[in-house]
Amino acid sequence: MQLTLERVTKKVGAQTWLYEQSIAPKSGAVTVLLGATQAGKTSLMRLMAGLDTPTTGKVLVDGKDVTGMPVRERNVAMVYQQFINYPSMKVADNIASPLELRGETNIDARVKALADKLHIGMFLDRYPQELSGGQQQRVALARALAKNAPLMLLDEPLVNLDYKLREGLREELTQLFATGDSTVIYATTEPGEALLLGGYTAVMDAGELLQYGPTAEVFHAPQSLRVARAFSDPPMNLLAGTATAGRVQLPGGPVLALPLPESASGAVTVGLRASALNVDAGEGDIALPGKVELAEISGSDTFVHVETAVGELVAQLTGVHRFELGASLTLYFSASQAYVFDASEKLALAPAWRKGN
Repeated sequence: MQLTLERVTKKVGAQTWLYEQSIAPKSGAVTVLLGATQAGKTSLMRLMAGLDTPTTGKVLVDGKDVTGMPVRERNVAMVYQQFINYPSMKVADNIASPLELRGETNIDARVKALADKLHIGMFLDRYPQELSGGQQQRVALARALAKNAPLMLLDEPLVNLDYKLREGLREELTQLFATGDSTVIYATTEPGEALLLGGYTAVMDAGELLQYGPTAEVFHAPQSLRVARAFSDPPMNLLAGTATAGRVQLPGGPVLALPLPESASGAVTVGLRASALNVDAGEGDIALPGKVELAEISGSDTFVHVETAVGELVAQLTGVHRFELGASLTLYFSASQAYVFDASEKLALAPAWRKGN
């Protein structure tokens, strides 16, 4: 199924919820809607589902205009942050309901297979209210997957689950999506989740669609500073600089020799991802001496905040490291890892992207 939104907008009273935008999610693939709360992700998904009608523009399915067609007349599966299950039906019956409507055979085996994949096989004889919130959300996910609709809309479906289970389900959902035929639209606020799911990513901010494309390309070559901010966790380190003849002077810091286009001159913003900063020097690396302001351990990574001559920087270091507050620490980076945005905040230079980076 090919879903296409042509120049859609959404206004409610005097407020604009969605500015004019067009998108045709890749058929049979996962498209992640990435953006902060109130970026417009849910509003866009409601137009896709038929729960809302755009103020202007069209919604097409396989070239047919379905603008205004209600959701009950579309073959769509949806899962929201707030799970919805049939309270009077046991878990097994909840999952089986779309299979029964289609007159499927081998329903019990299909239900058990889906339940086992989502770690709820032991709850099939219980009612939803007898389960925890996370378990109920997995029931809703299983029912949506059982429907096998050509369009599946998932609005932050894992947000209510605990960290360990969320990580495991992300990987399993990625595999399930890869083996299915549905066009999947998956909304999230987390850049890491978008990277894990792969496929395609549409970055949204304040009702605008900023960039859409293969996830790895959007991550490695954000077309604007707004996209770079939205698609970085922790936030990208941003430094003010001055560009002249292929060189960028950082205030109070080093000069970066970069292959800048002629249009990039004067005031620019240099971006460094936290993962590009190291505490060990590599060949040709630039040194930024400083003092440790804060060190945080998160999972298998350490995030160290260092005050330097060019401002406070955050480095993401693999492994668990201990740093004394106020201790001297030098960060190193390669100029080839720097992003440069011009005065209009458009991307002027991105690091060379290589598959597998």
